[in-house]
Amino acid sequence: MDRQEFIRMYYEMVLIRRLEERAAELYAQGKIGGFLHLYIGQEAVSTGLISARRPEDRVITAYRDHGVAINCGLSANEVMAELLGKATGCTGGRGGSMHLVDVNKNFWGGHAIVGAHIPIATGMALGDYYKGRKSVTICMFGEGATNIGYFHEGLNLAKVWNLPVLWVCENNQYGMGTAVDRASAVSEIRQKAEGYGMKNRRCNGMNVMEVYETAKEMIEEVRAGSGPQLLEIVTYRFRGHSMGDPERYRRSEEVRQWLENDPIGLFRRYLMEKDIIGEEALDEQDKLAEQEVDEAVRFAESSPEPAPEELFRHVYVEE
Repeated sequence: MDRQEFIRMYYEMVLIRRLEERAAELYAQGKIGGFLHLYIGQEAVSTGLISARRPEDRVITAYRDHGVAINCGLSANEVMAELLGKATGCTGGRGGSMHLVDVNKNFWGGHAIVGAHIPIATGMALGDYYKGRKSVTICMFGEGATNIGYFHEGLNLAKVWNLPVLWVCENNQYGMGTAVDRASAVSEIRQKAEGYGMKNRRCNGMNVMEVYETAKEMIEEVRAGSGPQLLEIVTYRFRGHSMGDPERYRRSEEVRQWLENDPIGLFRRYLMEKDIIGEEALDEQDKLAEQEVDEAVRFAESSPEPAPEELFRHVYVEE
């Protein structure tokens, strides 16, 4: 990985953090409606993971999707505009926070129903298999989704058909307000892949380089024909499940301990200790990210609302 790639990864992590912080402010002001699930604390997961993919590899995720969208190449402008429901958003203001998507960048959403996108990922991988493509489908979901039927159906068929899927569980310790050990029969989510004879690994989701290196190895194994694999990435969300979460289920001491392992701070120290990028250059990246988010807010707030007739577009396939 060259220096510019390290800079890109750092910049995207900071950009995601700043965009999410501004989104929280706009939500509090009533400018963003519906649900809003922030990615603050989990930036290293999607940044490391998606940095390891090739352009032909598909990415599909759940509703905590803003950071994933940025890593897949969507601009801060179109993400922020979509959050505000504007016509210039990535889906023209139709989807909002939980349904960001851009199939031209091989980013297939943003899905609000827990685990419902898992069988869709199996179907996408099956399509690639039939067409002889060397694409890998990367399917991201929270640990809560591993307790429902979609998860087991999707993994089972992927293994039966030996499909090119990397299943990625973002284990942020809580399914909404329920701790993992209160809802799952196994403490390590990766163990659930054993029931399907599926290779699995676990890595530290606060360390972007560990995520990148682990994902890179697994993606290439899947591409080479190993069959589906499951990667559990252990992480932590610094904010509530959504903006309406009172967070009564976890202690402040626990949150403080995880904050000491802020993924952006850890990566910043790594880059300086390895003499890859100096402090001044990193500070400049921080400023550029702040400026991009400021511009994204201006762009979104000044963008037009969708026209009323847009309600009737894309209901059926258009010739």
